[in-house]
This record gives sequence, structure tokens and C-alpha cells, in this order.
Amino acid sequence: MASLIDELIDVLGQEEKEYQDLILLSQEKTPVIVKGDLEKLQKITEAEQIVIGKINKLEKKRTEVAKDIALVLNRDEETLKVLDIVTLLEGQKAEQERLIEVYDKLRETLKKMTLVNEMNKGLVNESLDFIKYNLNLLKSAYQEPETGNYTKNATNTKHVSGVGVFDAKQ
Repeated sequence: MASLIDELIDVLGQEEKEYQDLILLSQEKTPVIVKGDLEKLQKITEAEQIVIGKINKLEKKRTEVAKDIALVLNRDEETLKVLDIVTLLEGQKAEQERLIEVYDKLRETLKKMTLVNEMNKGLVNESLDFIKYNLNLLKSAYQEPETGNYTKNATNTKHVSGVGVFDAKQ
């Protein structure tokens, strides 16, 4: 059992390190989003995908270790949580403290990750809103003014000028 706990602590520590790397990339991405540097943004996104791949592998390993721990403890693997394992380690203070430490560190890192992602999401949404605004402004600049020109069938005869404006929705 002790080796499984050590393995769980190790995997959680590795996950925390990878999430730290992901935070650094996300923080690097923030000024790039503000500048609108799509080439650099693509490079950062590719680097993020590599880190996410590592995190996914660690997550699978963590799940396997958790299944093994659940089997040894005769517990349901679906409901067994890290805090349950911490509680079960009452007699082993050293492992319990190490597990609590790595678990808390991972939770704090994930909170930071969420904050950085929310900030980047807001910046991307602002950029998209600005682009939509500019497209609408451009489109309205090429439209003829609205007048009350109707045909016999009571349909509006409004036309858009034949100037080369692209349809961004296609």
C-alpha cells in the first residue's frame, strides 16, 4: 500500500508541474492575444497541446493508481477521492502530510490556471467583439441609406452597393 501512495504522490506532483508549465504558456499567451500576433499564438497553442498530452498521460496513470488503491482498500474506485485516502492514512503521518501537501499544491495551481484562462477568454471575446464591430461598420459604410422606397407589393427595394465587400460568415 505504501508504494501505491508514493506512486500517487509522485503522479500528482508531476501533474502539478505540468500544470505550472501550462500556466506559464497561458500567461505568455496573454500579451500575444492583446497584440493579435496570430503566428506566435499558434506556436504557443502547439506547445500547450504537447503539455496537455503529458497531462492526459499522467491523468491515466493517476486513475490506474487510484483503481489499485481502491482495490487494496476494498472501496469503490468511482467514489474514492484523494481526501478519503488522506483520512485512511491516519496512522502514517509522513505519507499523509506528503499527500495533503501535493494535493493542496495541485488545487492551488489549478485555481491559478482557471484565472489565467478566464482572463485570456475575456481578451479573446473582446477581440471578437471588436472584429464584429469593425465588420458591421465596414458593411454599413457600403450600404445605401435606408429610405421608404417600396414596390407595388409593399416590399422594400433596398440594395447593397455593388462595391467588393466580402461575406465573413461563409
